[in-house]
Amino acid sequence: MTQKLFAFGLGYCAMALIEELSLKGGWRFAGTCRREEQAAELKAKGIEAVIDEPMGGNIAALTDALEGTTHMLISIKPNGENDSVLRYYYDILAALPDLDWIGYLSSTAVYGNHQGAWVDEETPPTPGLPRAKARLAAELAWQDFGTATRKAVTCFRIAGIYGPGRGRNQIDKIRSGRARRIIKPDHVTCRIHRDDIVQSLRAAISTPADQLSPIYNLCDDEPAPPQDVTAYACGLLGAPMPPSVHIDEADLSPMAASFYEETRRVSNRRLREELGVTLRYPTYKQGLEALAKNST
Repeated sequence: MTQKLFAFGLGYCAMALIEELSLKGGWRFAGTCRREEQAAELKAKGIEAVIDEPMGGNIAALTDALEGTTHMLISIKPNGENDSVLRYYYDILAALPDLDWIGYLSSTAVYGNHQGAWVDEETPPTPGLPRAKARLAAELAWQDFGTATRKAVTCFRIAGIYGPGRGRNQIDKIRSGRARRIIKPDHVTCRIHRDDIVQSLRAAISTPADQLSPIYNLCDDEPAPPQDVTAYACGLLGAPMPPSVHIDEADLSPMAASFYEETRRVSNRRLREELGVTLRYPTYKQGLEALAKNST
């Protein structure tokens, strides 16, 4: 039986998942994007792309593209306090007869600040940042949708994403001269390689719906200070280390500064034990080594 994945937001992770699933065969793909030229490029690759117009426009084209959907991925961030997909398309999605699996890409930011302590899926979320509060509200809305429609919904709380591509990793930033070493004592962050996100999503898709937990953390095994990641990348390239800058003197944008307001260590134990995922890049070191090797 041919399966169909519809992705709201044909972005970095969704496209990588599509590329991986297409290797197996037996899949059709559709989804939303923002620009006409992007839609044309996607259609040339065999992906039925629909322009995601503001205020739920283009409903007729989107309804047609959703026909036959068995799996759905939502990678669009909330619009303010609302999840735009549910706000505009709730009834259309609820009526899809073949939809068996829904994956919502959320963020580990929903846990809030734990001053470096470990958190897991049983830790009550206490988001502090406005965007994290919106993520949690969207998670709850999708879980309510699943309950009301009896469709399986799984939320994936994702740490900082890195991987191949311009500006997507410290190797590229060092080579382009854009890397910084900003120091905040006792501050650690969590991350995950894009390819490990993809294999985690594949594992969830392959697992019977009644065996899935509602939430999985997607992160690697080793939380680390950001400056350590930069230092390791410099060592791989034989590049000079950027000068250390204390957080108080870094002159960061409000968005960049917000990533230093909270710190936590996120456990991926449920991902490993329930879905049987063995990370290809269990720490940033293996991930950076592969990126350095493949980008020369």
